[in-house]
Amino acid sequence: MIRLILMLMGVDFVRRRWRWLAAIGVAWAGAGAAIVIDALDGVIYFPVHIFAAVMLIEGFVSLAVTFSGLDTERRNRFRLIKGILFIVVALLLFDPYPDGDFLISILMGTIFLIGGVLRISSALVLRFSGWRMTRFAGILELLFALLVISPWPLPWSATMPTSIGLGLFLSGWGLIRVGLRLRRLPPYASISLLTGRHGNEKFSPLVFAKPQETSQAPADLIVHVWTPVGSAEGAVHRPIIDRYAAAVDAHGVISTGHAALEVPPDIYISHYPGVEIERSPDQFMQTLKATPENDIPGKFQPSYAEEAAGWCESTEKVVFREYDLNRLREFWESYRQDNTYNLTNRNCSSTVTHALETALEGVIGRRPRPWWTFFRMIHSPELWVAAELYERADTMAWTPGLTLDYARALHSVIHAADVGWLLLLRKAWTAYANRAANRAKRSINRAAT
Repeated sequence: MIRLILMLMGVDFVRRRWRWLAAIGVAWAGAGAAIVIDALDGVIYFPVHIFAAVMLIEGFVSLAVTFSGLDTERRNRFRLIKGILFIVVALLLFDPYPDGDFLISILMGTIFLIGGVLRISSALVLRFSGWRMTRFAGILELLFALLVISPWPLPWSATMPTSIGLGLFLSGWGLIRVGLRLRRLPPYASISLLTGRHGNEKFSPLVFAKPQETSQAPADLIVHVWTPVGSAEGAVHRPIIDRYAAAVDAHGVISTGHAALEVPPDIYISHYPGVEIERSPDQFMQTLKATPENDIPGKFQPSYAEEAAGWCESTEKVVFREYDLNRLREFWESYRQDNTYNLTNRNCSSTVTHALETALEGVIGRRPRPWWTFFRMIHSPELWVAAELYERADTMAWTPGLTLDYARALHSVIHAADVGWLLLLRKAWTAYANRAANRAKRSINRAAT
């Protein structure tokens, strides 16, 4: 979450405010530690009911905005899920009986349990850079899940305060580290220097040229995605798997899909294996390991028109209007100097994701009212979705499906409609009234016939 906010605000915007960032981190971590200590002694002073009331209001507002008619279908889906989840958790927190605390503990424990299993399994299968640390983090997540589900040593009533406190403490500690490291960064540095994620970034620039003001807006940036099921002929539908991993066609051949990025007329980023990778079910698991023995020569497709003509049109497109064209050019000129391809560690999807992030770095921080956009941004459910998608893909592997959803979430954050809550609620009420009137008319017509 912190990394994503820094990426959108821009390292240069935040670097000048590193003292404020570190001070906020100290206060945040201190509040988190106090909440955890409060939950450990058995007497909880954390205002659970006030927190539940805020969640309940936020949940109802999200549901109201869902039917406002101003958001896209996918943004509505995010808000609908968020609204239902917030309302359910808030009602459980309001429950004066132990059953509510028990259900919350089971819900939170299940979430941590699934997260730990995913971390450990992906680390053991993929063996990416830093997989041992990821495995250790997964083990800690499993232990915390068991601690949350068990009524000892923490009572079930302490589950929510403890989870909130730990979240605040870890976020605050992250802000402190980021603030202290920001002051040592050179101007126009990449977010990679700050986060230390150099796995896929080792062939791209870490310090860019000064952003240039352009009098003419550049062409749209287009993220092309060929989903696995959309690019496999006669694919057998398997929910979730063929959306985010691979699809199997009628002949048993595995298709992982493809991703590319285009800025007409002269930038087309499409990293493809130079030789066809063996994708039979027997050999596919071995090729998933992000190890040097699976590195092969790759190639860069010349243009979307040629790639589409030789294969098929992309099944999904995400269009960005606001980005840094010069940073994208610098990234592409540096990245293309090495064509090494790895199905898990340096593939088409990771290349597109890194190029997209490079182009989007600092787009919020360069706006006229960056702080207003920042506070509205952290309130957006799409930002949390994007952060979770990045976390999962970074500890597993970038696939066309994950890249597509990540690009859509970033698009919703960056190109969100500048609409106030009152107008959204008014629109929601108008949409509800119109639906009620239409139902009444249909009832009258059926009665007349």
